[in-house]
Amino acid sequence: MDTHARSVVKAISWRVMATLVTGTLTFLFTGSLLIAMGVGSSEAVSKIFLYWAHERLWDRIRWGRMFHISSP
Repeated sequence: MDTHARSVVKAISWRVMATLVTGTLTFLFTGSLLIAMGVGSSEAVSKIFLYWAHERLWDRIRWGRMFHISSP
């Protein structure tokens, strides 16, 4: 299980990469740096929390996990 801090750092590193893509695509579609920065920053802030919540939720679901039983 990841710690809360690790989940937050993973979320931030992913959001930096994803926000650069969103900002770049928004700029290419609109030609406006101001709009691209607005969309990118609002998207980043909201999705950091959503990613963290998603990770924590999935950490509680046992489906698909493999558990190892250690022998004495």
